[in-house]
Amino acid sequence: MAENEIVIRADRSRVWDVLADADTYAEWVVGADRVRDADTAWPEPGSRLHHSVGVGPLTIDDSTEVVAAEPPSRLELLAHLGPLGSFAVELRLEDVGDGTTRVTMFEEPVEGISRAAGPVGDAFGRVRNKLSLARLKALSER
Repeated sequence: MAENEIVIRADRSRVWDVLADADTYAEWVVGADRVRDADTAWPEPGSRLHHSVGVGPLTIDDSTEVVAAEPPSRLELLAHLGPLGSFAVELRLEDVGDGTTRVTMFEEPVEGISRAAGPVGDAFGRVRNKLSLARLKALSER
């Protein structure tokens, strides 16, 4: 499992607004190339966001589904990445005072070839998620 944390100088509702805006998904999720479409109910449980992941001609079209949402505290996703597999992702938002928010991100492969990657896959996930959280921070602090 990959676990990352960042402190953002914005209140939880502002950070949640970024997470709840399907159009920003490709801006903060490292590896996401673009959002092709999203259910109007995003981020309600059961809603989906359809994205492309990869670089240049090496892209995969797939989707991410909301498993659970507790605005503005918690968002649980199931991200599908074609042959790479599916990943359970949880984002927890916690007030830390003075209008700042601690975001903790957990990611675990649940199916596909990524499950077999073990500690190497977890290390890669931590690096990617650290970059994703830095992007989330920049968007939330605008």
